[in-house]
Amino acid sequence: MRALVAALVLALLGVAPAAASPDRWVGTWSGAVTTVPASDSTAFQDQTIRQVVRTSVGGDSVRVRLSNEFGTSPLVVGETHVALRDSGARAVPSTDRLVTFGGRKAVTIPPGAPALSDPIPLRLKARVDLLVSVHLPNHTPGTTTSAFAYQQNYIAAGNVTGSADITPTSTTERWYFLSGVSVRSAAPAVVAFGDSITAGTSLNANNRWSDYLARRAPHLGVLNKGIAGNRLLHDPNPPAGSPAEGYAALFGESGLRRLDRDVLVQPGARHVIVLLGVNDIGHPGTPTAPASEKVTAADIIAGHSQLIARARERGLKVYGGTITPFRDDTFGFYSPENEATRQEVNRWIRTGGAFDAVIDFDRALRDPAAPDRLLAAFDSGDHLHPNDKGNEAMAEAIPLRLFR
Repeated sequence: MRALVAALVLALLGVAPAAASPDRWVGTWSGAVTTVPASDSTAFQDQTIRQVVRTSVGGDSVRVRLSNEFGTSPLVVGETHVALRDSGARAVPSTDRLVTFGGRKAVTIPPGAPALSDPIPLRLKARVDLLVSVHLPNHTPGTTTSAFAYQQNYIAAGNVTGSADITPTSTTERWYFLSGVSVRSAAPAVVAFGDSITAGTSLNANNRWSDYLARRAPHLGVLNKGIAGNRLLHDPNPPAGSPAEGYAALFGESGLRRLDRDVLVQPGARHVIVLLGVNDIGHPGTPTAPASEKVTAADIIAGHSQLIARARERGLKVYGGTITPFRDDTFGFYSPENEATRQEVNRWIRTGGAFDAVIDFDRALRDPAAPDRLLAAFDSGDHLHPNDKGNEAMAEAIPLRLFR
């Protein structure tokens, strides 16, 4: 009754009532894009890239975000389709949908920019495989990529974006020019913001710790923004002449630099789990970064403090993940000094009160008999990265009450 009276009063005053809340969109999948090394000559011409992504939360409509954010020339996309995956590169024909951008099937994306599609009428369930097929008609260098997809994707000749069956001419374990899929839903999203320990899984298995979290919480959009080799404080900077010049660009911009793009603007993001710092400790002095970039625990703590402040300014809850053990790692990270830095940062994460909550990944993965080592059952073999079983243990360490 009060609402009716208020509406009548507004009408008499000539004031239109406030519009209903706009449709809400939430990320259901994401990839963290980077540039590529100068030596990477990958390019496409009159080819379709059919890319496989695993959704987290479901919704009744879909949007696709393409990215030319590391391109140096306009990205011309001739046509894009989405469909549910049957198996391999085959789509379920009845689910095929044309993707449009401002009502057009073709889109040209300026250098440094993304492009968000129009809403696509396709109902998605949680935890299903979606195919995103992108036709690139012109010579197109593969400048914007998620290099650590751990997912087999398919490349075919010509424009076969709308075909259920395609004949791949090659495969790739990267995602190209694709950075996000969102669905219309009132669900919140959590961003997993980290390095290779966040990105990693067995090939095609979708067993990242974020995937295990999505299985535990199907009501939640879970967005993986892990990049192998990523550091909180520094961009890639391989020493001149180092073999890392051929791959370090794929480590991505520093966590502080990419925070806005990879976390703060993600649709529906309400929470972020941060697991960064091990590469800041381990890289300097190895072939991947100069010794002059060595950091202290105080440096890492200051970086986290900035990240927390910026995320909270946008209304996100920020959860700190403790840095996991790496004794005897095969990358040259470990030293008593580096272990002391890890312990000091973890002590601050646990007791400093800066984060909204602490997720103790260190405790979940360490060997109780030797706390500076990964438990053997969780070790991928390099003594730094957890295997899929370790990823599951990490997800189990995350209290679901944080997202209610």
